[in-house]
Amino acid sequence: MAKLLAMILAGGEGRRLDPLTRDRAKPAVPFGGRYRILDFVLSNFANSGVLKMKVLVQYKSESMNTHIQRAWRLSQILDQYVEIVPAQMRVGRKWFEGSADAVYQNLNIITDEEPDYTFVFGADHIYRMDVRQMLDFHQDRKADLTVAAIPVPAAEASDFGIIEVDAEGRMIGFVEKPKGPPRTMPGDPTRCLASMGNYLFTTDALVQEIVRDAGDAQSAHDFGKSIITGMFPRRRVFVYDFTRNDVPGQTERERGYWRDVGNLDAYYQCNMDLVDVDPVFSLYNDRWPIFTIQHNYPPAKFVFNNERENRVGRAVDSLVSEGCIISGGSVTSCILGPKVRVNSYASVEGSILFENVNIGRHSRIRHCIIDKHVDIPPGTSIGFDVDEDKRRFHVTQSGIVVIPKGMRLEHEVEPIE
Repeated sequence: MAKLLAMILAGGEGRRLDPLTRDRAKPAVPFGGRYRILDFVLSNFANSGVLKMKVLVQYKSESMNTHIQRAWRLSQILDQYVEIVPAQMRVGRKWFEGSADAVYQNLNIITDEEPDYTFVFGADHIYRMDVRQMLDFHQDRKADLTVAAIPVPAAEASDFGIIEVDAEGRMIGFVEKPKGPPRTMPGDPTRCLASMGNYLFTTDALVQEIVRDAGDAQSAHDFGKSIITGMFPRRRVFVYDFTRNDVPGQTERERGYWRDVGNLDAYYQCNMDLVDVDPVFSLYNDRWPIFTIQHNYPPAKFVFNNERENRVGRAVDSLVSEGCIISGGSVTSCILGPKVRVNSYASVEGSILFENVNIGRHSRIRHCIIDKHVDIPPGTSIGFDVDEDKRRFHVTQSGIVVIPKGMRLEHEVEPIE
């Protein structure tokens, strides 16, 4: 049986998710109420039986380090692990200078483990994937590198690495984030084939290419711009069609679901996908679960049923995490993280509330993302007056109001008893 190692690149700053990334790295941002973005890639490897994972971290990694240490403890007796690898300055007094440099600075991990094949995956995306099917594809073609890819609208090509393939699936062209008109897919002028940022290397080829790149002073030391661009004309580089990946328990509608939550509006919409009556991406697939930390919190509670005074604790079309209390308030089309409290006569609509958010009485909250440990004073209205919201908070292009972690809001109206 082949020896496998997964290296997860989780060191990005995630500037376009600010203010959610002011105190944490992008992969550590909460998602779907009780998960972190990082949990999705780790769950894919765990469910696929690839149980040796190294997570390369760098910027604002404390929150992610804590989450991994508490949530991802595998069996040491079976030599299974999810281990954090901080920037160690092993080759000089410098941080990682690109995704390829991050692997180069940690080549000792690969040489110590001696895997036959090495997965190099990003940690920023929401999807399910059986990575062993990608391994089978890679082995069948005796590839040096296999790149997972998915069709994207041509209008979005500038956000991705765009690939050209021949009839056998071998890469014959690659442009990282093209500025001009992109090369579209044969027979489909509306779509391009985009790299997902998920790579599988035959380990010898990876080591050779990473070392070669490190010696090139003109290189960007990036997997897309440098490694793939340099490899495909010289080596056997193939492209794996992610839409053919078959995950147990997955519906046909979900096949090929992959979302890059690179900005706040995309992050918001991807969360809202989860609360549909029949979501395209379902968290309820018990044959391919998404693993995360298990809190010792009590069940969610809904109290007060006074229709006459409109004091009813209810939540509809929503995900409500453990420890929440809906105390006479109304929640519609929302995602509530652990220990959220919505007090009497308050209404929350189309919003994402992180852990330990408190919504005061008579407040009205609409189309918001509220980070952890925020106390919304009684009688507060957010999401109804754009000019007022922009004066106090960050507002996205689509009008989503984002309130950063721990922000203190002043009482602007007297609470109504």
